[in-house]
Amino acid sequence: MACQSVAAVMDEQALLGLNPNADARYRQRAMAYFEQLKESQDAWEVCAEALAKGIYNDDHVKFFCFQVLEHQIKFRHAGLSGVQQQLIRETLMKWLQCQLMNAQPEKPFIRNKAAQVFALTFVMEYLTLWPKFFFDILSLVGLNPHGVDIYLRMLMAIDAEVVDRDILHSPEETRRNTLIKDTMREQCIPSLVESWFQILQTYQQSHPELTCQCLEVVGAYVSWIDLNLIANDRFVNLLLSQMSVEELREEACDCLFEIVNKGMDPVDKTKLVESLCQVLQSAGFFNVEQEEDVDFLAKFSRLVNGMGQSLVLSWTKLVKTGNMKDATETLQAIEAKVPLVLQLLVHEDDDISANVVGFCYEYLHVLKQLPQLTEQQKTNIEAIMLAVMKKLTYDDEYNFENEGEDEAMFVEYRKQLKMLLDRLAQVSPELLLEAVRRVFTNTMQNWQSAPFMEVEVAIRLLYMLGEALPTSHGAHFSGDTAKTSALQDMMRTLVSCGVSSYQHTSVSLEFFETVVRYDKFFIVEPQHIPNVLMAFLDQRGLRHNSPKVRSRVAYLFSRFIKTLHKHMNAFIEDILTRIQDLLELTPPENGFPALLTSDDQLFMFETAGVLIVNGETPVERKQVLMRSLLTPLMDAFRLLLAKLPQETEEERRTALADCLSHAVGFASRTSKAFSNKQTVKQCGCTEVYRDCLQTFLPALSCPVQRGVLRSSVRSFLHRMIICLEEEVLPFVPAASEHMLKDCEAKDLQEFIPLISQITAKFKRQVSPFLQQVFMPLVLAIFEVLARPAEDNDQTAALEKQMLRRSYFSFIQIITGSGMNEVMANQGAENIERIVFTIIQGAVDFPDPIAQKTCFIILSKLVELWGGKDGMVGFPDFIYKHIVPACFMAPLKPTFDLSDAQTVLTLSECAVTLKMIHLKRGPEFIQFLQQEYLPSLQVSPEISQELCQVLQQADMKVLKNYIKAFFQRAKL
Repeated sequence: MACQSVAAVMDEQALLGLNPNADARYRQRAMAYFEQLKESQDAWEVCAEALAKGIYNDDHVKFFCFQVLEHQIKFRHAGLSGVQQQLIRETLMKWLQCQLMNAQPEKPFIRNKAAQVFALTFVMEYLTLWPKFFFDILSLVGLNPHGVDIYLRMLMAIDAEVVDRDILHSPEETRRNTLIKDTMREQCIPSLVESWFQILQTYQQSHPELTCQCLEVVGAYVSWIDLNLIANDRFVNLLLSQMSVEELREEACDCLFEIVNKGMDPVDKTKLVESLCQVLQSAGFFNVEQEEDVDFLAKFSRLVNGMGQSLVLSWTKLVKTGNMKDATETLQAIEAKVPLVLQLLVHEDDDISANVVGFCYEYLHVLKQLPQLTEQQKTNIEAIMLAVMKKLTYDDEYNFENEGEDEAMFVEYRKQLKMLLDRLAQVSPELLLEAVRRVFTNTMQNWQSAPFMEVEVAIRLLYMLGEALPTSHGAHFSGDTAKTSALQDMMRTLVSCGVSSYQHTSVSLEFFETVVRYDKFFIVEPQHIPNVLMAFLDQRGLRHNSPKVRSRVAYLFSRFIKTLHKHMNAFIEDILTRIQDLLELTPPENGFPALLTSDDQLFMFETAGVLIVNGETPVERKQVLMRSLLTPLMDAFRLLLAKLPQETEEERRTALADCLSHAVGFASRTSKAFSNKQTVKQCGCTEVYRDCLQTFLPALSCPVQRGVLRSSVRSFLHRMIICLEEEVLPFVPAASEHMLKDCEAKDLQEFIPLISQITAKFKRQVSPFLQQVFMPLVLAIFEVLARPAEDNDQTAALEKQMLRRSYFSFIQIITGSGMNEVMANQGAENIERIVFTIIQGAVDFPDPIAQKTCFIILSKLVELWGGKDGMVGFPDFIYKHIVPACFMAPLKPTFDLSDAQTVLTLSECAVTLKMIHLKRGPEFIQFLQQEYLPSLQVSPEISQELCQVLQQADMKVLKNYIKAFFQRAKL
């Protein structure tokens, strides 16, 4: 053996570190030793010897030796000598031989690792050095249980390496794997299948765990080997006999599922499924009610679903090819499975039921394609419908107050059932509507005595009809009269039968969800609005004892009011009075838990705003109502803001700042009620919002909790720019001054959109202000960008990148808004400094989004200042800096022309060159041909070609040419 010379020279001290309980020093030594053995030319051979001779009894050492061997095969195989490759093969076979003689098998983790190493060796050598791999293994192992166990693990490891579609392979590996499978099919698959048969037959009683392993192997390999080797009487009968053995039947089910799933000719597939079904039925497997083992039924339902879906696929293929005779037979086979599938669909175990939803869904899709339905098919549809209705029902164990994993799984399962319901609606909307109506009406007649789950599911079904039955824009109460009157009857019953008083959170939630889903019902029958409003406002809704219900109702109430605001005139002031306590700002020292969270209160403030703004009351009344809504917020804000700087505890400071932030957020949310038809001015509310601004702006200079306060006030300013129009302008300079003091990258990044919004909206009106704020803002940005940051601080790097982008976007808005004077009046030195940052952004930072913006700016500046009457000295700047930028940026190694965003940047670069030509004419062409392009060693022919394209009118030609030009230059 080649490793005799280094026999037993493993570092025993290092091996001690392999024990999980070893101290850190030994573990480090073990890691270092592992690296040394992996990288050495031949030191790894001691591991081979240790495995072949069984020198060590310690499991961790054995595992370690296999890891070292694995590394050699995986990463260094090609560099090993022929003798070393032979050594690996011999080591593995000697180790395997030892396993046959050992009284006790190795631990599973060692057997799995060994199987992996065998599989890697197989992948590397089967096509070249070890074509007899399986012959050698099978000859050695025979029917020895320890050997068979490793052989089966090996086959699963080979499947993982060669076949498993979940593992990503390179094109080269994919080609190799295809070749391996082709060679195996030719040379050894029949022998492997025979070995499986022998194992299944020999061990089904004495070693059920080996039989299960073998069934798993058959299931894995059946997808790519000749199915006739498995789907024959001998093999299938054996599998079916194992369906009756308790320890084996789950694996046997999985194996049959893989056989059924195998792609094949549709007629053959139908025959295969039907023959399987006959045998399973005669063996009593279809008597689902008598089966108590839910784990087996979960596997069996998956098999039934697989058979059903395979038949549907066969039917689809046969119909497509026009083979109607076989298609009819396949459809009969599909129909024959429905009674069994229905038994599984209504099974009390949701996993078993969920497994057959796929087949039910596809069966309904088949029925949808048929010209007309038979009576039996209609009966099947109704049966599926009733099953879905039954299975949608909550069970007693569902925990509504503390929803955990089981509850989450039921919610997911409900989503699958909803898909079935939607499909039922497509196949037969009339049947579905009638069935839901029947269930709904019966339940609502005696809701007081019905259990909550029946009441909830009845309302839920009505709710689900809203999505299942198609309409345009929720117009459920116009058009098809049969549908309209049925829905209208059910809604009338829902809101008038008193079920809103049912004492269960699930029923309360479903009631309000349904009322809002069908809010247009109240346009048709507005007489029900007062009753429903009371339900929203009292202990059934916003004052319910469950916080979950209150929270959801706050949102649903805002939607209800938005849709029906025209019908609310008679109730506005009553509603505002009733919700007054829900609109109070809850100060942190209160100590009482509020009915609603601050997020819920946002919806309440928006609702109040909608009621006030859309009411048909005089402007003066709207003004009074809006002031009474906002004044308490302003008063509370002033008090809390005065307290904040005096507070010493950080926790209390945070609580106060959050409360202040909520006050601003609530005021801001009321403004969402305004629209183009109902502006702040038209409603007489300008003054109260200006008062809000005056109240909130001092928070910008608060020395503590600046981040939270600035963020909320800035958001309020954004809203006011939209709502108050030019009334907001007097407040902007002071606000800007405060926001530019002592700011971080994030502050600036969030401030720039505010200035951009003002610029885009008011343009010339704000030109004097912009000229004043421009340099302070730009200098603040430069200062933050110049701050040193640690090399590996990715957050800081990202913040700077985002700030740089915001800065360039700001300059783009200024240059693109026709306010030439804002930059032009900053003085020559400042202008030059700014334009240099644009050049730098275009060339030096590998950020295509920012680079694209920079080229857009450069193009605009050339347009503004590059002509005959442009800025003095700017043409010179174009030739010295802008033209080189257009060539230097694309020539950078980081400028990736295969990236879509970078290609867009290149397009803007081309636009800039075109703009220079438009502004400077022949002078630019002369500069390129005689000075600049020769300095880049561009040949006269290419130079002339580029200049000709530049002079053409077609921009698309130029963009394509520029791309090709730089692709060539980078070769």
